[in-house]
Amino acid sequence: MEITVKTEQFALRVPFTISRGTKVAADVVTVEIRAGGAVGRGECVPYARYGESLLSVTDQIKGLPGKVAREDLPRLLPSGAARNAVDCALWDLEAKQRGARVWALASLKEPGPEICAYTLSLGSAEEMELAARENAHRPLLKIKLGTPEDMPRLEAVRRGAPRSRLIVDANEGWSAEIYSELAPHLLRLGVNLVEQPVPADQDESLIGLIKPVPVCADESCHDRESLKHLKGKYDVINIKLDKTGGLTEALALKRAAMEEGYGIMVGCMVGTSLGMAPAVLAAQGVGFTDLDGPLLLKEDRVPPLAYDGHGVHPSQAALWG
Repeated sequence: MEITVKTEQFALRVPFTISRGTKVAADVVTVEIRAGGAVGRGECVPYARYGESLLSVTDQIKGLPGKVAREDLPRLLPSGAARNAVDCALWDLEAKQRGARVWALASLKEPGPEICAYTLSLGSAEEMELAARENAHRPLLKIKLGTPEDMPRLEAVRRGAPRSRLIVDANEGWSAEIYSELAPHLLRLGVNLVEQPVPADQDESLIGLIKPVPVCADESCHDRESLKHLKGKYDVINIKLDKTGGLTEALALKRAAMEEGYGIMVGCMVGTSLGMAPAVLAAQGVGFTDLDGPLLLKEDRVPPLAYDGHGVHPSQAALWG
């Protein structure tokens, strides 16, 4: 077995802004694992919010032993981006070696397309209204908020896209009090979900709070270990493979969360189709799918994931899995 790792950069079509800053490119770590004449690939996006960088994640992967199996990874790497890339590369490798698709190897039903959110970058109310108008044909829009001027922006998006379902992502930019103040307006404007309204280390403030619009844990939920800290705070969890440490833990987290009564969202960092492909399997049948990373890129992997009116489609084997 030979494990190689490299960093790659994919330019965005336009700058992408959230409450924490702006990015103009997707910086990813790509892993290839060769064994038995086959090559498996995986991708991850290190996230500074979780103490990760391109260098730290690359070093984690380079520190692995010369031969690894999926079941070894939880003791070799923590949940996070590095483990995600390796886990997904191992799934792809096995699929290539056995001539089977990953969904079959994982005992999942054959996947189909899932309606996918399209994210509107944080900007002025005028800019966001224009972006909403340009994407008003999409059934589900996600709006980045988390600033004192959120209501004018949200009103503008609703004017621009009067029929789209809406998700609001505050990226830890609100407090419980702000959520409560905005909730009647969120209902009036047809918002279906609010992602991570408060900082993860302050989400005790959500306990006992009346939540007329469901609240989703993003930064507060990483893997199955997170679930015990979410009781009474959240209605939905956002599963991202860069947080869980790959498809293996993502599927396990999905099962465990559903058993505990949580709704499920499957999301992503801004990455390529290679990074989204495993997440499409985790997204099957969930309440909200947010795997629009490739739609934000100027260029993508070949062959890319297909997006159309039915949503994001499962990958071709030539891409992954």
